[in-house]
Amino acid sequence: MAERELKATLAEKRDGVGIITLNRPEKLNAINQDVMDDLYYLFDAYEEDPEVRVIVLTGGDGKAFCAGGDIEGEIQMDVVGSYHGGIEGNRLNTRIEKCRIPVIAAINGFCLGGGFEMALACDIRLASERARIGLTEVNMGVIPGSGGTQRLPRLIGPSRAKLLMMTGNHYKGEAALAMGLVDMVFPAEELLEAAVNMAKEMAAKPPLALEYVKWAVNEGMQMDLDRALLFESALFAHLYSTEDQKEAMSAFLEKRPTRPFQGK
Repeated sequence: MAERELKATLAEKRDGVGIITLNRPEKLNAINQDVMDDLYYLFDAYEEDPEVRVIVLTGGDGKAFCAGGDIEGEIQMDVVGSYHGGIEGNRLNTRIEKCRIPVIAAINGFCLGGGFEMALACDIRLASERARIGLTEVNMGVIPGSGGTQRLPRLIGPSRAKLLMMTGNHYKGEAALAMGLVDMVFPAEELLEAAVNMAKEMAAKPPLALEYVKWAVNEGMQMDLDRALLFESALFAHLYSTEDQKEAMSAFLEKRPTRPFQGK
């Protein structure tokens, strides 16, 4: 893929991990077209890059992961514009959700509205103690429009999701953990390192097995249990045709370290 100039993000690679940092600190990393264009490009690039096996999405060391939509732009929207804006937000978050490789959100500071909807599209959410997390759209007279009303109930159940969305409150790190909004909480200065270390641990695993775990869970959640179990069985069986499965099981039986997995 041809390289392009990044306007609202930073990108780097570390030991099999692609790190994407939202980079609009003056706007608390609020989502605009530049952010969306950069994310589409980077997710496509990292998904195609054989050196990248896990993605970490973060807001850096500033005050925010992502404070949501850019209100200065949104206040000018009419019904048609807001409808298309919601469609575009959903399209981006679905792209993140359907990325073949695991995506870890490292949430520092404010993660509100559309920012939390983006985090909900990630596979795993890690937060700092300073994080402030919520779907606060009701305070602006609207509802979440980029997947929040659908992904959040699937994560924490409908009652808690309604509580969070109807009050418009946001929750600090430990409270967000108790609510089920995030998976782990770390001191702010340790968050990114913890996320990258977790990503490196995953990146050392057989890539197809990681991909199939994600596929089985995400697709299975949309099926009835009987169909989902059949889908799981098919994916499980297919992995027995891979070189990485042969290497992993042979190394276990021979009591030796595995050779690097090839994703084949």
